[in-house]
Amino acid sequence: MIRVVDVVQHYGVRPVLKQVSLEIAAGQMVVFVGPNGMGKTTLLNVMAGVLSPQRGFVEYDGLRRRGSTADEIEIRRRVVFLPDHPWLPNNFTGREFLQAVGRLYEVEDARLMNHVERLLTVFELAKEGDWPIRSYSNGQQKKIAICSALVTEAPILLLDEPFSGGLDPAGIMALKCILRHLAKNIGATVILTTPVPELVEELADRIVVIRDGKLLAYDTPDGLRQRTGSTGPLTEVLQKLIFPEAMGNIEQYLKEANR
Repeated sequence: MIRVVDVVQHYGVRPVLKQVSLEIAAGQMVVFVGPNGMGKTTLLNVMAGVLSPQRGFVEYDGLRRRGSTADEIEIRRRVVFLPDHPWLPNNFTGREFLQAVGRLYEVEDARLMNHVERLLTVFELAKEGDWPIRSYSNGQQKKIAICSALVTEAPILLLDEPFSGGLDPAGIMALKCILRHLAKNIGATVILTTPVPELVEELADRIVVIRDGKLLAYDTPDGLRQRTGSTGPLTEVLQKLIFPEAMGNIEQYLKEANR
């Protein structure tokens, strides 16, 4: 169980998160959605321990993030965080980088080597695995960063916009299948942000909708549809929740265009 309790986060005098509370059960895939600049990434950073909130706290199975050195070390064994723009060691080869990350998470060597090979293959980096990362394209760097999160075999994954940054259709399909497998068959907890909700609609157990730093909704995709009275795609449902006036503006524009 992950608990976010009354989290308040400010950047200077600008409030970004306003008393956000939620609970995430083990084995769920939860997607944070909302407009840019409304708090999705900030909340994920607080959960990852990158930011310390001005008020409130985050707990993982009763262990409080930044609560004590012992708790924080134990949390870091269980949780991997992949930011949207991660640092990569440009002089390492992709294979060397993945092996180093796996050893940091104490993955047994024989298992690690096998997993590295499988990841490089499924993300179409088998040939490039022995090239220095500085020679990779943006899309290839995105793929190796995703592989570095997956190779840890951590039971909790925090992923900031993993489907953006130049990931190609094959990479998107591979990541979807792997995340679905981790959540449904392995019992991993996956929490991710995305600006494109239709990419993950079929994956999400629950969706967190954040607007103006507040938790606007936390429900299943079908629950959000019932709440809005919509039977359309998730993008339309979220549009009604986040920008209810926008649909009216669009309809008015199209009406005028047909005259």
